[in-house]
Amino acid sequence: MAHYAFINAETNLVEQVIVGRDEDDNVVDGVTYDWEEYYGNIHGMICRRTSYNTKGGVHEGGGTPFRKNYAGIGYLWDSDRDAFIPPKPYESWVLNETTCVYEAPIAYPDDGGRYVWDEDTTSWVAANDEVTP
Repeated sequence: MAHYAFINAETNLVEQVIVGRDEDDNVVDGVTYDWEEYYGNIHGMICRRTSYNTKGGVHEGGGTPFRKNYAGIGYLWDSDRDAFIPPKPYESWVLNETTCVYEAPIAYPDDGGRYVWDEDTTSWVAANDEVTP
């Protein structure tokens, strides 16, 4: 089973992700298919395979990472990097060129506490355990 992302050619944004044929299962009735091309032609969009197990340029199962990150709706397709880049969560965060993931300008505290990002102060602040409706 493989996953494929459909990309808007004008914005380079992912609009849909589907489950499709495995790239190794590319011969049907004696005809060899390139599934990216096949699905792209059907939908009239750019189609690129994406790996469900790849995040930040690392394959979670120890396999070969593929296109830096699993594509999601709203992700940017960067053909130069051959990568899917998630939306930027905060204005102050910076794209890590190696992982193609945005990172806070200050490392997350490693003291075991829970923190949330405060863009106004560009810092991590202790998370409140109370949930407000």
